[in-house]
Amino acid sequence: MQPRHRVLLSGPPGNGKTSLAEAIAEGLALPLLTVRYDALVGAYLGETNARLAKLFEFARSTPCVLFFDEFDAVGKERGDVHETGEIKRVVSFLLMQLDQLPSYVVAVAATNHAELLDRAVWRRFQLRIDMPAPDVDRRAVLVSRFFDAWPEPAGISPLQAAKRLGDVSFAEVFEFCQNVRRRHILSIGGDSLRRIVAEELELWASRVTLWADGRTSAVSPSAPRRARAGRSPEKSA
Repeated sequence: MQPRHRVLLSGPPGNGKTSLAEAIAEGLALPLLTVRYDALVGAYLGETNARLAKLFEFARSTPCVLFFDEFDAVGKERGDVHETGEIKRVVSFLLMQLDQLPSYVVAVAATNHAELLDRAVWRRFQLRIDMPAPDVDRRAVLVSRFFDAWPEPAGISPLQAAKRLGDVSFAEVFEFCQNVRRRHILSIGGDSLRRIVAEELELWASRVTLWADGRTSAVSPSAPRRARAGRSPEKSA
């Protein structure tokens, strides 16, 4: 029995796919090799496959964690009529190389668009993990870890803060808490965490966000529904 050593991570950006790959490498005490697509994909026929061969040859030379971020860039569906024959050959060669990886090489692939992956790609990965956006309880857990490390009370519970942040990713929660702590450090004791948190939450509610139809709005997804149910920004201007 060989250990499972090919992992596919899928989900929206900012929810820990790269962090999990780093954690796997750290937990196994192995080097993390991240694939650079700008150096991998060539402009000439057969060039990408030649570089892929060198990549996997190097990976097989030592135990490591081989990380493919944005894996849909090279693992695209071969049945797509808009793709060229070259990308189809690249995908076929990539699948063959993945099959030949020894078990001491852990291959981790991450994608934000699992629906774009070739159907044969899914079979190559023994572990397929969905990493969805966090709900309010999971956001509150991350907020509480920051609050516990701060030298002063934040003046609000982690759950209340998570609710006011709205439907955001772990990365956005992290950035919010970092902004608060950064302002507190730069104030050199001249401002309290309680006040900074309150001000940052007010600013957070007015940030620019992306709607599902691609338009942008200065109204946060966590704002009251009636504030978002009106006319489009163009009509209301």
